[in-house]
Amino acid sequence: MSSVKFYTRFERFWHWSQALLVFGMLTLFLWQGSRAVLAGQMTGGQLGQFLMYAFFVGSSATALSSLWGEVQRAAGAMERLTELLNAIPGIKAPTDPDTIPGRAAGHIRFEQVGFRYPSRPEHPALENFSLVVEPGETVAIVGPSGAGKSTSFQLLLRFYDLQAGNILINGRDISRLDPRALRRQIGLVPQETVLFGETALENIRYGRPDASDDEVREAARLAAADGFIDALPEGFDTFLGERGMRLSGGQRQRVAIGRAIVMRPDLLLADEPTGNLDQHAGNDVVELIEGLNAGGITLVVVTHDRAIGKRATRRIRMVDGRIESD
Repeated sequence: MSSVKFYTRFERFWHWSQALLVFGMLTLFLWQGSRAVLAGQMTGGQLGQFLMYAFFVGSSATALSSLWGEVQRAAGAMERLTELLNAIPGIKAPTDPDTIPGRAAGHIRFEQVGFRYPSRPEHPALENFSLVVEPGETVAIVGPSGAGKSTSFQLLLRFYDLQAGNILINGRDISRLDPRALRRQIGLVPQETVLFGETALENIRYGRPDASDDEVREAARLAAADGFIDALPEGFDTFLGERGMRLSGGQRQRVAIGRAIVMRPDLLLADEPTGNLDQHAGNDVVELIEGLNAGGITLVVVTHDRAIGKRATRRIRMVDGRIESD
């Protein structure tokens, strides 16, 4: 049992036991006091006064017990945070990392890549996977769920290390690159858009914290997000709420694309960008992706959307971790 669960259960038990003790004592005092009043040993006013004082003392004790429970829960949470801060990442930068010449111009090469997730070592996620993406292409990767489409993105971003083969960007093996430098070169639009409880300006700027306000607004324009953001009560300074609850699904997706664009990437990865959108919002995103490709950005899109597949430079179908057709 984890420390957090233990402290949560302990806190519940503590609250119930304190409440039971306080009300039990008040009941006992009332019973004994009533007998004393009937026997003429004390007056009804004295009994009421005593019960009032007892209630104040009991409620204060209950408040202190609640505070102690919060302290115990905070201690459990701090223990977990300490574990996370002390965790040693499995993906490490080489001692003398290579550098990508210039920016990542979008030339990608998968060479006989093989990979199995640690939780499912008996099932290959990718097997003998080879793919070349030329700069300026729009490649749509399609296939059934579990075919390894999103896995190729995770390996390209080096969230996992390969077990076979190589992945190269601009001729550089990504295992020889600093993972942070690699990820700064690649824009990512995830399937589940994550927005923060901040303004629209800061949510887009999250892609590149040193971006100026003008650069953020230009990225929003390229992502076709400036129109609805300007229409918000305070424009780009409007608080979007936790997880962007004040925006629709299509609007959140365009903010996510703006966040990727503000990085000024030459390579953009989009994982099911229209998967959770209605047809109208999905069409807007498809047109937006087509416009980005016209601007020279290399796009690799995991999708089930036929519209994206038709407009892509190349369409690749994956089955069981392999390319079925190219």
